Amino acid sequence: TARDGMEKAAVKIKELAERVQSYGCELKDMEMGLIDFRWLREDREVYLCWKLGEARVEHWHELETGFAGRQPLEEEAE
Repeated sequence: TARDGMEKAAVKIKELAERVQSYGCELKDMEMGLIDFRWLREDREVYLCWKLGEARVEHWHELETGFAGRQPLEEEAE
């Protein structure tokens, strides 16, 4: 039935989310495919931020600012 299919899909999604978290990642928005990773920047903890479709992790943000506060990592080299 459709209900059985939805329940199986929900279990699979939960398993995948737990797998992502087991790597030390935080799944922030499933629809956007948004994942954060804790990282030390200038002796303080921030998030590296990756969104589904991005080739690599290229952004970071403060723990409290979220996706809206994303900044490019390229500034690190300057």
